[in-house]
Amino acid sequence: MQGVEVMEAPAPAVARIAADKPLLRFITCGSVDDGKSTLIGRLLYDANLAPDDLIAALEADSKKHGTQGDDLDFALLVDGLAAEREQGITIDVAYRYFATDKRKFIVADTPGHEQYTRNMAVGSSTADLAILLVDARKGILPQTRRHSVINSMFGVRHVVVAVNKMDLVGYSEDVFRKIVADFHEFAKNLHFASIYVVPLVAKDGDNLVHSSQYMPWHDGPSLLAYLEGVAVEDVMRIAPFRMPVQWVNRPNLDFRGFSGFISGGNIRPGDIVRILPSGRDTRVSRVVTYDGDLESGVSGQSVTITLAEEIDCSRGDLLSSPVSPAQVGDRLEAKLLWLVREPLTTGKSYLLKIGTKTTPAVVNLVQSRIEIETGLATPLGAEETLAFNEIGEAQLSLETVVACDPYVENRETGGFILIDRITNETVAVGMVKEVSASSRRVAAPLADVSYASMEGVALDQGSVLSTPKRSLLKAASWLVPATLINFVIVNALLSDAVVSFEIAIAQTIAISALRHFHERFWTRSAFGLESKEGPTAANDPGI
Repeated sequence: MQGVEVMEAPAPAVARIAADKPLLRFITCGSVDDGKSTLIGRLLYDANLAPDDLIAALEADSKKHGTQGDDLDFALLVDGLAAEREQGITIDVAYRYFATDKRKFIVADTPGHEQYTRNMAVGSSTADLAILLVDARKGILPQTRRHSVINSMFGVRHVVVAVNKMDLVGYSEDVFRKIVADFHEFAKNLHFASIYVVPLVAKDGDNLVHSSQYMPWHDGPSLLAYLEGVAVEDVMRIAPFRMPVQWVNRPNLDFRGFSGFISGGNIRPGDIVRILPSGRDTRVSRVVTYDGDLESGVSGQSVTITLAEEIDCSRGDLLSSPVSPAQVGDRLEAKLLWLVREPLTTGKSYLLKIGTKTTPAVVNLVQSRIEIETGLATPLGAEETLAFNEIGEAQLSLETVVACDPYVENRETGGFILIDRITNETVAVGMVKEVSASSRRVAAPLADVSYASMEGVALDQGSVLSTPKRSLLKAASWLVPATLINFVIVNALLSDAVVSFEIAIAQTIAISALRHFHERFWTRSAFGLESKEGPTAANDPGI
């Protein structure tokens, strides 16, 4: 078949060529019965990307479950559940993988029913682009708007509006132009990077792979041609390093590594990493996979990292760049998509899972609700909350501190779910906007830590933090007497009170500045330091 590599044992050279193709993750979404599954099935069929055994199964299934009479029902290529075929709807997310000569694709066919919005959100959470189906007869529906807002909320920046069933409106350009204008007016507050609108007939293949003869007034590329050429930025590979620790890998006494999925940046042996939320810095010794050690690990890979020191690190911790570390705190401002029939209850304890960390959490306040008609936030009263499928902005308090990023910076470390502690049901999905720490938390683990910690200088996490009043009093206790003594000595020599006072003040300022820079320099210097077992650590009272 043309356009797809089908082989039993691909040669290494061919595998490298396939690996070098750019990958596009996209979803199909929109209101119920707008033709999402049919679009994907017909696209695979027309592009010769469906294997022969699937086509044979489709022909048999169309006779038994089809809704298109004697024609093939292309929706059955992706609607595989028995309940989906019986009801003729999409319920779960169906993933399909295919490749053309120009690009690799992972498509998620998501349901349109309001009842299954949570499944649509799952597909949107990993997508680079969304194909939003619109029935040409009905125009922009509430569920179309809801899916648009959810895509914007999940960071999908590229949207294709596929105006389907154009044959049922006589291939009217006026109908198409009205839908284009309506969507652009609605989406102006959703901050999409690109919007491409294409008219098509999914069941007949018009404008899917080849241009339609019935719509010559449309001069844009076909849907597949656009998907092959759209530019999607892979920003995670140049983002700061992030890896949530999923598992402490300890197969024997000689190996201790930390396994996880790199969700941002890259890492090499010798690089410095910061373990959060403890704030301890150390160096990477090895980057290990099943196939052996790597020279570097990059975003999107699952690896095991070994560290130069035996440091307390466990599941739920985050390995982070020390230059641009993740934020640490127990207060979150976030966007929430409420997924269950029972309304959100402020003050109720839920479980919050972010990355590999799970902690009890409480929603203190729902500040606003996102209106589906406009995509804008409307402030809520103190007693108002979120109902089924509603989106809002809320404040949350956590029982323990977590390390995370704003969702706009990293989707993996900035997204979370809320779980009902009684039923274990996922009740909400959230995106972090801001992170802060409450005053009741000990600040030592949250403070920036010097690289001296990698040279054997112990971090006193249990010490009491000095308050600003104590620090000021401590400084004044020696600066004021020193200034008075300087004034008395200089005045005795010069017999000029004004000049003596000016000299004493100048000397005090100079000494204070020199002490500040002196402490900063020696805190960062490793000269003369040894491990705790060495003679320096035992004899030097400053360590």
